[in-house]
Amino acid sequence: MVALPFVRVPLAQALRFAVPVAAATLLAACAAGPDFKTPAPPAVGGYAPHPLSTTVATPGVAGGAAQHLEPGADIPGDWWTLFHSAPLDALISQALRHNHDLKAAQAALRVARENTLAQRGAFLPSVTASFSASHQRQSTQLAPTPNYPVVSSEYQYNLYTPQLSISYTPDVFGGNRRAAESLRAQEQAARFQMIATWNTLAANVAVAAIQLASLQAQLDATRQVLDADTKMLGILRYQYARGYASRVDLAAQESQLAQTRATLPPLEKQLAQQRDQLAVLTGRFPSQAADGGIALDSLQLPGKLPLSLPSALVAQRPDVRQAQANLHAASAAIGVATAARLPDITLSADAGSSALELSRLFTGGTGFWDVAAGITAPIFEGGTLLHQQRAAKAAYDEAAEQYRGTVLAAFQNVADTLAALDQDARALQAAAGAERAARLTLDLTQRQLKDGYAGNLQWLTAEQTWQQARVALVQAQANRYADTAALYQALGGGWWHHSDLSKQ
Repeated sequence: MVALPFVRVPLAQALRFAVPVAAATLLAACAAGPDFKTPAPPAVGGYAPHPLSTTVATPGVAGGAAQHLEPGADIPGDWWTLFHSAPLDALISQALRHNHDLKAAQAALRVARENTLAQRGAFLPSVTASFSASHQRQSTQLAPTPNYPVVSSEYQYNLYTPQLSISYTPDVFGGNRRAAESLRAQEQAARFQMIATWNTLAANVAVAAIQLASLQAQLDATRQVLDADTKMLGILRYQYARGYASRVDLAAQESQLAQTRATLPPLEKQLAQQRDQLAVLTGRFPSQAADGGIALDSLQLPGKLPLSLPSALVAQRPDVRQAQANLHAASAAIGVATAARLPDITLSADAGSSALELSRLFTGGTGFWDVAAGITAPIFEGGTLLHQQRAAKAAYDEAAEQYRGTVLAAFQNVADTLAALDQDARALQAAAGAERAARLTLDLTQRQLKDGYAGNLQWLTAEQTWQQARVALVQAQANRYADTAALYQALGGGWWHHSDLSKQ
């Protein structure tokens, strides 16, 4: 950097010179670097080659209703209430109040906001006040000093100096404006990061509660299967002892019982882990996990599902909006780096009083002032500023690719969820058919057992098959509920309906 010397002129003349120059400079100033333009929405008309309009229905089964997709429909802000479960509503409400990840994201937003506000000071003059008091002894061989008594060929005196200093750097090439623009974009990125945390939290609590209910139902059905296997083994042992059953039949049933018993610990582990996760999501310790939970049969599957238009998805998804804000910040950073290679103008003024006694401060003849203007411009920096500018441009290219990747991932997320909803409905239909067939077989076997045409072994086998079909049906029901919640999350979660999120 090279600095031109300050020029001192009389105050009145300096003000007549500095004020018009500063005003003209600001009016003519332009911000260095590119002006950010919001990326256009993707030019696509749908999410999948074969759009889904309605899923298949499975009458008479909880979660078996057909779901109709409504293109362009808005997403409710409290979409989880569409499941009509008071316990689920209470869990999500508690999580949104007490979850620590969400609180941390809210604090990060406050940090970004304060940094944005702090940058505003760069547009205003800097005013500082100072006061100094000193007791000095100076040799008589030096320059003239105050007329104080001589002590051992030295002068000794006090000096008091209050002073007011003002400095101002006009934002000629927009470096401060680009810095403020970058901080505002970073604040928006922090805001959408917080909204993404909010959106993900609501969906995670809903899915965790659904999975907890599913695991509990699977565990209950598995225990009933285990009980049937145990009874069946007892019958076979009796028949084997009487010579009515072979050792092969007995060994096969012992193996079946062991396999069924082996499925219990994993289910119990998953159930405990799911309960712990739900407690932590709602801001509680695992030891404080609430007893009980929701039941799958108590949930109502939403029959009408909103499907945002592709052009609206990029405005609704908080992760896409965050990536866009990061792109904006990177664009402004190019302007900051560009302005750093251009000259800076500094205007400054000092005024104060200097006296040998406190009582004489601000009296006639003690005042002083100066007004100065200076300009500094980089001449040789060893390529530092040039490469910093190139790095800012490369960072913009990086942010642009990350934005495009985020948009693609968002569309994939929606497409995958729509495909899951379609296949979930078909899987539930198949599972319900298998459960009905197994139940019919059990009923027929019970009648045959009553009439003497079937034995206990046949009845227990039919009951075991039915309980296993129940487990598959419970899993299929849970998948429909969970993927429905996932669709609301994939479409943005309706955060714009919450004033505390949309107006921050």
